[in-house]
Amino acid sequence: MQSAGLEKATHRRSAGVLAVLGALLALMLASAGPASAHAILDSTDPAQNSVIGTAPQAVTLTFSESVSLSGDSVRVLDPNGKAVDTGNPAHADGKGNTARVGLQSGLANGTYTVAWRAVSDDSHPVGGAFTFSIGAPSDTSVSATAFQGAEADGLVAALYGTGRAVAYTAFALLVGVAAFVLICWPAGTARRRVQRLLMTGWTALLVSSVAVLMLRGPYERGSGVGQAFDLSLMRSTLDERIGTALAARLLLLAAAGVFLSLLVGQLGQPPRPVVPKPRDEEGPGGSGGPADSEDDAEAEAAELRELERRAAERPQREVRLGLGVAGLVLAVALSATWVGADHASVGIQVWLALPLGILHLIAMALWLGGLAALLVALREGVGVEVVDRFSKLAFGSVAVLAATGLYQSWRGLGSWSALTGTEYGRLLLVKSGCVVAMVGVAWISRSWLARLRSAPAEALEVAPAELPEPVAVATHSEDPVRQAQLERQRTARESAGRDRGLTPTRAGLRRSVLVEALVAVAVLVVTTMLTNSPPGRVADEIRAGAAGAAAAGGPAAAQTEPGRTVELKLPYDTKGRTPNAKGTATVTLNPARTGANEVTLALDGTDGQPVEVPEVQLAFTLPDRDLGPLPVELTPEGAGRWIGTAQLPLAGNWVVSVQVRSSDIDQATPTQQFKIG
Repeated sequence: MQSAGLEKATHRRSAGVLAVLGALLALMLASAGPASAHAILDSTDPAQNSVIGTAPQAVTLTFSESVSLSGDSVRVLDPNGKAVDTGNPAHADGKGNTARVGLQSGLANGTYTVAWRAVSDDSHPVGGAFTFSIGAPSDTSVSATAFQGAEADGLVAALYGTGRAVAYTAFALLVGVAAFVLICWPAGTARRRVQRLLMTGWTALLVSSVAVLMLRGPYERGSGVGQAFDLSLMRSTLDERIGTALAARLLLLAAAGVFLSLLVGQLGQPPRPVVPKPRDEEGPGGSGGPADSEDDAEAEAAELRELERRAAERPQREVRLGLGVAGLVLAVALSATWVGADHASVGIQVWLALPLGILHLIAMALWLGGLAALLVALREGVGVEVVDRFSKLAFGSVAVLAATGLYQSWRGLGSWSALTGTEYGRLLLVKSGCVVAMVGVAWISRSWLARLRSAPAEALEVAPAELPEPVAVATHSEDPVRQAQLERQRTARESAGRDRGLTPTRAGLRRSVLVEALVAVAVLVVTTMLTNSPPGRVADEIRAGAAGAAAAGGPAAAQTEPGRTVELKLPYDTKGRTPNAKGTATVTLNPARTGANEVTLALDGTDGQPVEVPEVQLAFTLPDRDLGPLPVELTPEGAGRWIGTAQLPLAGNWVVSVQVRSSDIDQATPTQQFKIG
């Protein structure tokens, strides 16, 4: 009765963990927006929003890290929408963090638009636009064809993200299951379910890697899914760092296929049986009596059998050692194809981040992939010694994950405020919560393991059941009763051994491991989202860099016109408890047309009075042309009042966004659409 109560309590705790985890994951997936840029546009020449006296010979962009360029990475359009660049941008003076494109001679006065798109050094596409003027600002309009293909394709982004998530899961399955059978359960390689797990991981990793390679070109350039078969785009992808990493991964998977065949073929062989020598072959006794001679003979025979057993197992130990070394090399090389083209490859302390990133991925695979293998092993009725070995392996993996994860969090966040003020920080909190939930469920599994260990009869391996073959009858028997009986016998044979020996303790252990594996899937999903989000340290630099660039360029003066003011009201609620947490942001533009516009921003509380906030940012975006966000440098004009100049170079449906931060952790970004032209 007490055991049943404990089982129900464990089931309720597991269900509660899954419910909370599902709610958190759904909330994060629903609120996650598109990934922000990972490279920062530090400066431009000519400067953003600047007015220069003579036409420049080229436009140069300088980024915070190296970027990869394509033939249309930088485009310059005149006020009439005509391309005035010479095409084929390149790195200025061979510097990887720059992009320069030449300009045609004899450019007229007016406002010119620079639209750029590149791939940052951590393999993420970045893009934006800015304006500069020659002589004086002017009206400008750009035709829709000038920005054709710049809009991001939602289907490509979804397929690309799914491919990356599948690749992470397949890597964990392939490495984790292989390590499980090498370390914990060598006999498992002979089981069909284990072999299917290994082949599923290998096949899924191969297919997802090919899919990511094909979708990378359209994902970078914002084109449709039909461009996935464009060989020129694929060739361009292979020239990038991530393309090189994917190509190396495919080659490594070919070697992994050979490794799997050796693993199943060599390790799956039963050990050579030891044939004991008959007692007749033993020599005569010594000087002692008959009893002493018999005892000595028995001891010698036992020692001889032990030596023969070790000799018989030695080839398998050598095979396991060789396969283990080869598998470790493959696992390190495969994990390097992720780490070498992601966040760890850029930023501070790359020399330390790369090896720790590899350790983090391998530890994740040992734990999460091993859980899938453990589920199969428990279904096959393994003994408690197999579960004990995996428990020790999982404990070591969790310790490595904790140490490397703390370092990666410090390196990626950069500040405490980024933990809640950036998408990266919020995703990191969700991932940490999922890992804590996994550790909690693992603790429940260890309690079930302790109960199983304390019951010797249940701890032994469950031998597969052998049922007699059913009595053969005519294949085309017309007796429906006999046919139904044969079908029941066939079903019994197929499920034989599935529940044999499934005591309440074993059932509880299987349930807790299943819950742990389900939480592991959520961890992999959030991990994929993390790799697509800019680290908090970079997000802070992006905001600072945008503000610095706007200040360096100096906004062009806007000429106001009476009667041409557009007023936009954006209610906001940061969900905080301070008086300034809720109110209305009022944005006014004059003359509300293409070119320079005078912008005023007013923040009023719920009582209609001006409110002060620690930080406010204003930006304009033209989604149809993939233009922006274009930040506005705001100058305080009293309590809750700011003024600035916005350059809106194109006609169309613009979106204004106001980011209001009412405290260190509370912020909101209301948006509203309006039309220019």
